[in-house]
Amino acid sequence: MAETVVCPTSDVPEGSVKRFEVGNQPVAVFNLGGSFYATDDECTHGSCSLAEGIVDGEIVECTMHFGAFNIKTGAVEAPPCSIPLRTYKVTVRDDQVVVDLDKEAGE
Repeated sequence: MAETVVCPTSDVPEGSVKRFEVGNQPVAVFNLGGSFYATDDECTHGSCSLAEGIVDGEIVECTMHFGAFNIKTGAVEAPPCSIPLRTYKVTVRDDQVVVDLDKEAGE
């Protein structure tokens, strides 16, 4: 899948997260200090939306079992999670958040 325009930047205020369908993939889009990040929306430990999670700095905590991930890298930050979260490349063009499901963050 090529790059996809997901939303205007104004749809995800600073310090928040919102869930979007990108193709058939549920994706959580985070705004951390004006920089945007995208991850799979579902916690790797259980079927829970991370867009409904608790954001604290660069960490998102799942509300089901309180496992946590680094939003920027997908690294596991707290058990019971043990599988890293998939992250996606995000760019901002003309005040639009663009996600590429074919590239991981940092590529």
